[in-house]
Amino acid sequence: MAVSGNKIKKIGVFCKPKAPSASNILGKLIPWLRKKNYHIFLDTSTAAIVGETSTLDKRGVSEQADLLIALGGDGTLLGVARTAHPYKVPILAVNLGSLGFLAAISIEELYPTLENILAGKFEIENRMLLNACVWRNGNQVENHNVLNDIVINKSVVARVINLQVFVNDQYMTSYRADGLIIATPTGSTAYSLSAGGPIIHPSMHTLVLSPICPLMLTNRSILIPDQSVIQVKLSGKYDNVRITLDGQEGYDMKAEDILEIKKTKTTLQLIRGPNKNYYQILRDKLHWGTQIENAIA
Repeated sequence: MAVSGNKIKKIGVFCKPKAPSASNILGKLIPWLRKKNYHIFLDTSTAAIVGETSTLDKRGVSEQADLLIALGGDGTLLGVARTAHPYKVPILAVNLGSLGFLAAISIEELYPTLENILAGKFEIENRMLLNACVWRNGNQVENHNVLNDIVINKSVVARVINLQVFVNDQYMTSYRADGLIIATPTGSTAYSLSAGGPIIHPSMHTLVLSPICPLMLTNRSILIPDQSVIQVKLSGKYDNVRITLDGQEGYDMKAEDILEIKKTKTTLQLIRGPNKNYYQILRDKLHWGTQIENAIA
């Protein structure tokens, strides 16, 4: 979806604090934007990198901005996404790390990309998010949104757990496994891929359930329509079972708890990198065809 850049007046900037180049990058980027008369908002940790002060958290910055810039890696974007998506603010994700499936724009591409964005020459990809609620004795005790995945597993000792799965109130199966991953198409290239799940194009209207080391070899990943409501019940008494959100936040899951998962009403607005497509990103990050291309060369 193309968006006009002339509506961008206020820009929020987030940066991974421990990135080795963070101070140098911000030290150039922020004055560059201010010189062009854009109003810049920084959260407290980003402001500290450049010796400024701010009272805003991620939510406060997202409420104010017309454009968000996330400097770091996929983890930085995931943290911003969970807070920013309700405000429907376009996000430019810039990779300062090594892999960067989501933060696919390199630091070398930052300024040319920004020039295009500020001139209104950019496109947005709408990425699905999932809502995760935990019900305990009929009461909702947790409610969170994720971009990549929701993982249920033992947090201390590797041991199988029993999970009953229902889809739209219909019983699907019971897993005896080390855990279960419920992932969006965006998250299909994360933990789910390591567990043997498929790669799903981000435009697909589906999500994937991938068991982690199931006892039954016939338990395989399954694709579910994105309009489905999934319920996962922890059957039996276990200690230290955790639900983890995007690999960053987590909380306990008790016996007989029900984890309810469904698509959120809002999507994440992710700015597409210039002259890039999803298949090119897969080739670059997964090194597809490298040996063949080298042999041909």
